[in-house]
Amino acid sequence: MGVVVDPGVPPEVAGMLRANAPLLSRIRAGWVPPAAPLPERRRPSGLLLLAATPVVVALMSLLLASHAAPVGFVLLGSFVFIVLVKIASINEVPQHDRPRERDVYEQARWYDGRYLLADDFDAEARLVLARAQRAIGSVLRSHVNAEGLLDDARNAVMLPEQEWEIARLLAKLAALRGEHRVLLSRGIAPEVAAVVEPLDRALANSEAAVVARVEALERYAGHVAEAERAYHARGQIEELRARLPRYEELLAESGADALAVPEIEKLAQDADALERLLRKSVSSAHEAFRYLEG
Repeated sequence: MGVVVDPGVPPEVAGMLRANAPLLSRIRAGWVPPAAPLPERRRPSGLLLLAATPVVVALMSLLLASHAAPVGFVLLGSFVFIVLVKIASINEVPQHDRPRERDVYEQARWYDGRYLLADDFDAEARLVLARAQRAIGSVLRSHVNAEGLLDDARNAVMLPEQEWEIARLLAKLAALRGEHRVLLSRGIAPEVAAVVEPLDRALANSEAAVVARVEALERYAGHVAEAERAYHARGQIEELRARLPRYEELLAESGADALAVPEIEKLAQDADALERLLRKSVSSAHEAFRYLEG
């Protein structure tokens, strides 16, 4: 599993956090990235070049006054170009991109508590969370959702909220369950057993409540999958119906059109049945969605 991020975190930050799970684990373990590098100092070579300029210009003047004037012009032009480039490089303050690790570190600190890593879950919690993520992903990736046959806007908001809430509860449950197991591993005195039993029930009931949420998501995803199958089948039937005139023309020309009437009627009936199935599946999905809201 990847990083689960609170949907209230800005999308660009959430994307950064999801893309840097190993780095987030290191940061949580106490690692601190180095600070951004300081701008480079001016290099002395540039200053030496500027200091030498009067001497070089004087030598160029002597060349220009001699029979080697053409060579002097070439050398003078080259030197002036070099000096201008060097001046520009001296006056320019080098720009450094801050290391990616530093950006991730600062965002991780700022949004601490609003993202969860794989280490936050035990094996049981990871399995339950994976089920929820599969159900949510199948809905959001479906064609019926993209085509607006479902409430795609509400899905885009509510389903990530469901994922975060389920993940948050599972992480809390995993932490308490781990502490509880450590306590039991030390051995429980008979006097304490009566107190431990209600805690066992609390953990079991909490897990059952979270699993019930996940099962509701899976039921919703199941209705959406049924609508998805009907949607694709309807598209295939419509494609076949669009080709019917060509088949009818061929049958008529070959004298076999009488044999095709039952098959053509069956095709139309199948299309109508798929249309009804699609409407029923979408309606069932809407009902399941309303249950999730409750």
